[in-house]
Amino acid sequence: MVLKTVLGLSPRLYSMVDKDEALELHSKNPGKITVEPSVPVEDTDDLELVNTPGVAEPCKEISEDREKSYDYTTKGNMVAVVSDGSAVLGLGDIGPEASMPVMEGKANLMKKFGDVDGFPICLDSETAGDIVEQVEALEPTFGAINLEDIKAPRCFRVERTLKKSLDIPVFHDDQHGTAIVVGAALQNALELAEKDLEDARIVISGAGASGIAVAKFLIDAGAENIVPVDSSGILRVEDDNKFKADLAEETLAAEESGSLEDAMEDADVFIGLSAPGIVSKEMVESMADDPVVFALANPEPEILPGEAKEAGAFITATGRSDFDNQVNNSLAFPGVFRGALDVRASDINEKMKVAASEAIKEFIEPEKDKIVPETLDKDLAMEIADRVKEAARISGVNRK
Repeated sequence: MVLKTVLGLSPRLYSMVDKDEALELHSKNPGKITVEPSVPVEDTDDLELVNTPGVAEPCKEISEDREKSYDYTTKGNMVAVVSDGSAVLGLGDIGPEASMPVMEGKANLMKKFGDVDGFPICLDSETAGDIVEQVEALEPTFGAINLEDIKAPRCFRVERTLKKSLDIPVFHDDQHGTAIVVGAALQNALELAEKDLEDARIVISGAGASGIAVAKFLIDAGAENIVPVDSSGILRVEDDNKFKADLAEETLAAEESGSLEDAMEDADVFIGLSAPGIVSKEMVESMADDPVVFALANPEPEILPGEAKEAGAFITATGRSDFDNQVNNSLAFPGVFRGALDVRASDINEKMKVAASEAIKEFIEPEKDKIVPETLDKDLAMEIADRVKEAARISGVNRK
């Protein structure tokens, strides 16, 4: 890993992943996942049970009762990680083939931390209807659906339709996984800054899937002073995009106008889910005392943590693992899916998402350089899973 030191600050504030190192890792196998047998095949007796004729017996049982597919197959532990490659990280619409490394990464982390079998499904689809049709056809194989890196507003239509049509959980991780983790991290950060969520002026840069979901999650948690911003400035209630217009109506955007720079003046919090390098040190300097700066654009943040700290940021966070305070949905989704699958949930609802966020928030005693747990802590996923299972049972979406 290449590290850059600026003005004597910690190299970790400026670290960047080496391109050659990343490409070498992905080309070694190639890829990041594999499929391995869960039962041995050592002799002809094993072969007769695993394959024909023995395999006919569970087939007959399932044909009479489809729910028995959970008893006799891996359906109950499998999650389809679905993308069309139209909104990948901060790279944009790069297509299904180019999205595959991200989907493999999600599947890798699902297995590592949640013991969930995730399978990348990268679709060459141009419309929400195409994605819906193809995912609906996959329902017999999977216990849950993880939607990933699908651009807005297409992603909203896809999720809304699939949640109605499928009898298994559908979870758009860019929206809800991000909101779960941001909610936990922000509450811990504000506690350290001795500020209240309901009073804090919170600027959210980015009004795509993640930005809108984070705003709504924080509003539900009690935030009253949110200013959502997109590439054109503070959102407008007359925006042609219904999702942006609706969010503007719910926030300070109904009363204010201007640029991102205008919005950040005297703000307590900046949450970036937008584009690299769009925040300057001067913009951070214009914020309120002890500001919280979450620059979460991936792979390059809106402002580097070191630069934000030089400008007076009290706490910084990014979405990357090579900086302190990684606020990334990888903290949430392995445990969320583990919990949902364990109780055969029909949905991942709001109560389950809040339970996951609370589990993350309460898992550690927060410090300025540790407002969320380490992603590599497997105990976290199990704690989230337990909270999610409890919430599923309380809300009545469990079937086990």
